[in-house]
Parts: sequence; C-alpha cells; structure tokens
Amino acid sequence: MKVVLINPYEIGRQPFGLAEPAAWLKRAGCEVSCLDLSLQKLEPEVLAGAELVCIYVAMHTATRIAVEVVARLKQLVPRAELCVYGLYAPMNEQLFRSLGAGTVFGGEVEPQLLSLVERLKRGEKAQIEPVTNTHKIEFLVPDRSGLPPLARYAHLLTADGSRVVGFAEGSRGCKHLCRHCPVVPV
Repeated sequence: MKVVLINPYEIGRQPFGLAEPAAWLKRAGCEVSCLDLSLQKLEPEVLAGAELVCIYVAMHTATRIAVEVVARLKQLVPRAELCVYGLYAPMNEQLFRSLGAGTVFGGEVEPQLLSLVERLKRGEKAQIEPVTNTHKIEFLVPDRSGLPPLARYAHLLTADGSRVVGFAEGSRGCKHLCRHCPVVPV
C-alpha cells in the first residue's frame, strides 16, 4: 500500500511525527513517502497512486495550514483515504471530518495507523479505532530517509561556522482538549 505522510509546518526541525510513523509503516510493508511542506511543495508526482494520505498536525500553525492543504489533496488524490493525526487532530476532529478526512487520530498514533492500513487493505473505510490512543508504545528507530537532509533544517550559527542541531521530542499527546495551549507540551 502506498502511504504519503505530510507535515504542514515545523519549527525548523526535521519532523519526528513523520519519521516515526514511516518506520512503523515501512516495517509493515507499506511504500511510504514523506512531504515536509516547510521545505517542499505539495508534489503531485509524490502523491500519485497514494491509497492513504496522512497529515500531521502537531501545533496550531500546522493545523491552519492543513485546513488549506486538504482541499488540494482532494483534487490531487480524490480516491485516497485522508487521515489527520497529531496533537491538534482530536480537538479539531469535526472540522477535519467536515473537510473530508475519514480518519482522525491523536496520542500514540502508530498502532492506529497500522490498523487503518489493514482495514483499507480489506476494503473497509469507517474508523473503528479510538480518536485518541493514550497507551504507551514501543518506539522504533525513526526512518528519516524520506525527509530532506538535516542540513536543510535549522542550524546553529557560531563564530566557527554552523552546526546541525537536534531536538528531543518531549510529548506527542495530551489528555486535555484545550482549544489552544500557549505552553509547549513537555
């Protein structure tokens, strides 16, 4: 199954929210492509033939951009199942469903994505998984091979030049349903 993972916006870093699900989906035998819209365009050739397109909404700005991207995706891949996942997905479930998303996930999404893939392979469409999964999962080594190289992301400028920098993913889920949280969920 061809799956395309899309990140609408990130704060200058390579999105773990694509790399971790990519590892799970590839391990399950899916053909996975990633698009980081902070550095790439919504490329029709990458989307061609996709059976599942998943948009990662980790923050408010990503959610606002995703709303605009959904209409274009419906034109480019009208037959693909559209899934929206991430911290801001459950609280915006009604909005994304009204725009055409068939599946909305929050929390630890990787098991839910695998279940979705299996359902789609059987020809089933209705979401049966819970919207939010708070069960702990075992993380895999993230698969960053489909993302732009680290050198294209934010880097530290020093007197000696520049250095690639990293970050630690503090949290991907929250039990609260706040409309907007000004505090980084760490």
